[in-house]
Amino acid sequence: MPEPPNDFSIFDGRSVLVTGGTGSFGRSFVRTLLERSDVARLIVFSRDELKQHEMQAALGTVERLRYFLGDVRDRERLYRAFVGVDVVVHAAALKQIPAAEYNPFEFVKTNILGAQNIIDAAIDRGVERVVALSTDKASSPINLYGATKLVSDKLFVSGNAYAGSAATRFAVVRYGNVVGSRGSVVPHLRGLAPGETFRLTDPRMTRFWITLDQAVGFVARAASCMRGGEIFVPKLPSMKLTDLVDALAPEARVETIGVRPGEKLHEEMISVDEARRTFDLGEHYVIRPEIDWDGRDDLAGVAVAEGFAYASDTNPEWLGRDELLALLEG
Repeated sequence: MPEPPNDFSIFDGRSVLVTGGTGSFGRSFVRTLLERSDVARLIVFSRDELKQHEMQAALGTVERLRYFLGDVRDRERLYRAFVGVDVVVHAAALKQIPAAEYNPFEFVKTNILGAQNIIDAAIDRGVERVVALSTDKASSPINLYGATKLVSDKLFVSGNAYAGSAATRFAVVRYGNVVGSRGSVVPHLRGLAPGETFRLTDPRMTRFWITLDQAVGFVARAASCMRGGEIFVPKLPSMKLTDLVDALAPEARVETIGVRPGEKLHEEMISVDEARRTFDLGEHYVIRPEIDWDGRDDLAGVAVAEGFAYASDTNPEWLGRDELLALLEG
């Protein structure tokens, strides 16, 4: 996916809050907004005081930057945090697939009930725009994490109808694995010594890949052009996990252990059923809401072909070793 143009002017003069602001995406997004926009106030909302302290130490004293301790499960805390906020980027979530299979109620509380809390607080506090981050696991989910994110996506899309005559609008951004993010396989592979063992689930496995900078730019683009109810999907390259290992740890010993609970061989960002509402806008796709709640008929884009699906194994764009290394160096 090419680097997007500067869409960060949408944040100029506005008050912006980022849930999960101390995570990999949140830190990158906050840093980029401070560098590339004239944001009036930028609020990091997260539940970990240590990570907030470390982030504050790394960024230094920035007059426009605020830190707000809280959890998206806490509706009242969100109501307090959203006072005077114009734009919310919702990046807070529980994400680890194996953990979700053994702790389903915790994932429901954060990913589903937390989404409902965000929607209620945004509408009642007069937030203009909310962009919620999703995942390729939400398309045709087979694991608990993906199922909670699918429900979250549907809540945010329907939140536009729930808002009624209020000005608040909601949209979703759905993308694949983030290269080098916290918990990613990439840092683990790069840290392996020659001859050390890497446990590969299945040699056939493929994944979509996006860099943090690309993710940040795409979220800014979605915030800039959203009208409410869209799911924005970037066009990303795929890569086989075996090629990833060959590129980053060529001297590692590979041990195949089988697919873990809740994992797919290949990921999907647009299902065949969603394709009926999907439009190609060149560098990205837009899935329009199933219920045409505002009678829109003037949106750009070309409808995708009948039977279209956007999956990591049938993706026409692939990452090779050199392209991956160039992404990491960039």
